[in-house]
Amino acid sequence: MRRVALRTGAVVPPRSDRWHSQPTPTFGGVAIALATIAGMVVVGDWGRPALIVMGASLAMWGIGLVDDAWRLSPLAKLVSSLVVAAFLFFLLRSVPNFGLPAAALTLVAVVWFGGLVHAFNLLDNMDGLAAGIGLVAVAALAMVFSGQLGTGVVGLLAALGGALIGFLIWNHHPSRLFMGDCGSLFVGAAVAGSSLVVMLEQPTINQWTAMPIVLAVPLFDTLFVLVLRRLAGLSATRGGTDHLSHRLVSSGLSEPRAVFTLYGLAVVGAGIGWFLVNARTFAWPLALVFLVGLMLLGIHLARVPAYDGDDFVAFQKAPFAPFLGDLAFKWHTAEVLLDVVLATVCYYTSYRLRFEGESLSIFGPSFGVSLPVVLGCKLVALYASGLYSRMWSTFGLRDLATAVRGVVGGSVLSVLAVAYAYRFERFSRGVFVIDGALLLLAIVATRTSFRWMAQAFATRNVASRRVLIYGAGANGRMIAREMLENPAMGMTPVAFVDDDPAKVGRHLHGVRVYSAEGSLSDLVDRLAVAELLFSTKAVAAGREAHAVAVCEGRGVKVRRLRFEIT
Repeated sequence: MRRVALRTGAVVPPRSDRWHSQPTPTFGGVAIALATIAGMVVVGDWGRPALIVMGASLAMWGIGLVDDAWRLSPLAKLVSSLVVAAFLFFLLRSVPNFGLPAAALTLVAVVWFGGLVHAFNLLDNMDGLAAGIGLVAVAALAMVFSGQLGTGVVGLLAALGGALIGFLIWNHHPSRLFMGDCGSLFVGAAVAGSSLVVMLEQPTINQWTAMPIVLAVPLFDTLFVLVLRRLAGLSATRGGTDHLSHRLVSSGLSEPRAVFTLYGLAVVGAGIGWFLVNARTFAWPLALVFLVGLMLLGIHLARVPAYDGDDFVAFQKAPFAPFLGDLAFKWHTAEVLLDVVLATVCYYTSYRLRFEGESLSIFGPSFGVSLPVVLGCKLVALYASGLYSRMWSTFGLRDLATAVRGVVGGSVLSVLAVAYAYRFERFSRGVFVIDGALLLLAIVATRTSFRWMAQAFATRNVASRRVLIYGAGANGRMIAREMLENPAMGMTPVAFVDDDPAKVGRHLHGVRVYSAEGSLSDLVDRLAVAELLFSTKAVAAGREAHAVAVCEGRGVKVRRLRFEIT
């Protein structure tokens, strides 16, 4: 297909709203569709649902092929996908119904299909991303919902998975072949159509919940982009380099690492989906933790610059701008709501950890009875402790003490309230101890998440200069922290050098301290140091001269840190 694309001129040139920098052949979607059909022929056991889903996928493939050749408008593609969804649902549904539930289910199915198809279309924005996420999605659907899908649809998903594996050989970074819109729409339609088969099999609430979690990455990426583009006053249908993958790269990750990070999230979502369907004990807490983590990652990446300043003019003039400025941008409302979710999950999990079997059936009802009281007590204590006046980006030991005060106070108030209201009958002190420990862990994890993500991305920033800091004192620690938390500096601390034996071998902000007695030349070579920064004046003259000579001989820049108050 690559040769055919080159001969026919089906080559995608670099554009300002696209990520690739070299002309790349397309038509990979043709190969994916043909390989999937061949795989289904080999499987042989098709079945009516599989043929219907395959027909819808080929219809979207044809629409994508026309778009690749003649550039359809976003509206035309949207209408086409909804039409295909309507006919797909009509053919899949064997038992007709009348009334509001039937109408609601039809609307949900049509919107779900159209949204998921275009989610995969939007996800095709970096080498190997859409194909890899599609591979995880089809594998997860086949494993988690095999009972509802039947052998025919599972065979279709297996054939598509094999086609995607073969395509990834050509599409991984640096890509030699793009799937094009025909490929992304085909994959999205196959995944969306298969999920509709599950919807029509009267799934349980856990199965309903598992579906969006299994497909969390494409859905979240689409929601993330659409919301931020509207806030920036931009068209939601325009192309751009503002997706999760692009922002991960802008945060410091290399392109392959950004793609594999999203692969990892997709695999975690698939695993949690399996737990929701098959192992239900801790499935709901795991699902909520995953969704909260995804939300925190989205908030962190939303702070990464992706638009021009002029893009926000429309947003600033919008009538809802003051409302958003007072609530979402001041953060507190979302912070309190997050703690409500965390407190609920921790309280529920503490019951699951403390009781099982018959004892859970005896003590379990007390969870629902006491939850409103416990939530109220915890929120009062957290607010009174001053937790909501603390900055997440600078969360430290004093903030940890504040969190401990709030959590302990909330637990004490909860015990007193439950003892007063219910005489502590069918309640366990152990539940409140476990609950307090879990809630403290959850609060600290969420509050430190921004610092952790900033430092994790900074240490993997392939574009920043690798800096060796001479001196692990207060100044050295301060500048290292600033480098890790401020990507705009373009500097990554890779090591400290210090003459204090008590510091040697330890880590400061995740950066190791090496002895000044060791071989500086070996350290510079091994860590690929690009710059040496003296953070202190208290360096012996001989050692400073030796360090400068080593660096100058290797073309390593030498600078000194100075603080001035004028």
